Amino acid sequence: MDQLPKNLLPDETSPEWMNKGDNAWQLTAATLVGLQSIPGLVILYGSLVHKKWAINSAFMAFYAFAMVFVCWVGWAYRMSFGERLVNFLGKPNVALDEKFLLGQAFLGYIPTATMVFFQGVFACITLILIAGALIGRMNFRAWMLFVPLWLTCSYTVAAFSIWCPNGWLAKLGIIDFAGGYVIHVSAGVAGFTASYWVGPRSDKDREKFPPNNIILMLAGAGLLWMGWSGFNGGGPFAISTDASLAILNTHVCTSTSLLTWLLLDTSFYGKPSVIGAVQGMITGLVCITPAAGVVQGWAALFMGLISGSVPWYTMMVLHNKIGLLRLVDYPMAVFHTHAVAGTLGGILTGFFAVPKLCRLFYMVPDWEKYIGLAYGLQNGRTSAGLRQMGVQLLGISFVICLNIATTSIICWLIGLIVPLRLSKDELNIGDEAVHGEKAFALVDDRERFEVSPKHNSVNDIEEFSYVGSRSVGEVQMV
Repeated sequence: MDQLPKNLLPDETSPEWMNKGDNAWQLTAATLVGLQSIPGLVILYGSLVHKKWAINSAFMAFYAFAMVFVCWVGWAYRMSFGERLVNFLGKPNVALDEKFLLGQAFLGYIPTATMVFFQGVFACITLILIAGALIGRMNFRAWMLFVPLWLTCSYTVAAFSIWCPNGWLAKLGIIDFAGGYVIHVSAGVAGFTASYWVGPRSDKDREKFPPNNIILMLAGAGLLWMGWSGFNGGGPFAISTDASLAILNTHVCTSTSLLTWLLLDTSFYGKPSVIGAVQGMITGLVCITPAAGVVQGWAALFMGLISGSVPWYTMMVLHNKIGLLRLVDYPMAVFHTHAVAGTLGGILTGFFAVPKLCRLFYMVPDWEKYIGLAYGLQNGRTSAGLRQMGVQLLGISFVICLNIATTSIICWLIGLIVPLRLSKDELNIGDEAVHGEKAFALVDDRERFEVSPKHNSVNDIEEFSYVGSRSVGEVQMV
């Protein structure tokens, strides 16, 4: 019998159960998802808002990433994927011990350390998506408390229930390939609920809230889009044919959704909107997430048509007709782009899920319970297809109720400690009042940078003390 090449032989750092290729891809996929948050959403948020809120909006995302990771290894990972405490939650415990981290993960042929990192970046982006609904008026100190509380009380419950093999919805056979429920419906509903409790932006900001840099916004959006290859491609926890299909379906659906949104904007408003195209991109990414590796390519194309049109209608038409939607202020439209699109994705997954692809993804003996209604009707298993659709709808209802309840309680508790909302002066001034910093020193502002006392040479003064003029070519030294 021929021996394996030396680089494939097991040793202490590469045990027999570990697949080096799977582990390398999973770390890469996790890093791609991390890049969606920092710098992706940091750039997107910081450039899509009014310039006076650029720092605050970007920093809410930056802070959330750090705080979530500390909580994640401290207790939240095991609450989400650890030993069962109840049917919807695991026992809290640390994920820091090398014996635990170097062992095999609960799924796949990868170390637990890789799994902790991969699932951690998903938890991070969920909180950052919620931040998009709260920018421009939430007290930063309140946000500092909100992040660990929501992660602990809401995210862990949804993740354990849907993704952990011991979760009650997982046992029922819910299909959520990469987070349509756990991340997007959760973030959309939680963001909308928190926005209700925090209250709207100032009247001035609600009337006029122009983005400060649309080109930079596209850079952030591009990082978000390309990072989704790791978001959905990492779902199978392996380098597999299903991972390849998931990535391809992601980009098919997203492209179709963007073009659909663009067509609707152009048809009804006469001009193609760049911001609208980004919204269409996001709804496509969100909609395909629960289905990415379990539906055919033509189904992904159809899902793109739905995700580019239904959220467009809810945002551009229904929003102005429904009192509650007008009352609640959520600047990044997370309700439409995540709650609505994620719900559509979950329902369409229940309709289009292919039994064979579900077998390739789940690799469990009872894989036959996973079947979309369309294939149930085709194969004479209508009751099984209807059951799958029922489980999908049950999961949506559970996530919605969970997030309305937990988010409301968390906001109420935080309000007892610190104000949820910034003061009127802070709302009017923005970053300078909240953080003591300003994102832009524009030519038109006619403002001077202060020179630190330690810079006393001519070169130092010339380097740090510039004041612009209205002419692009003119720069005058103080």
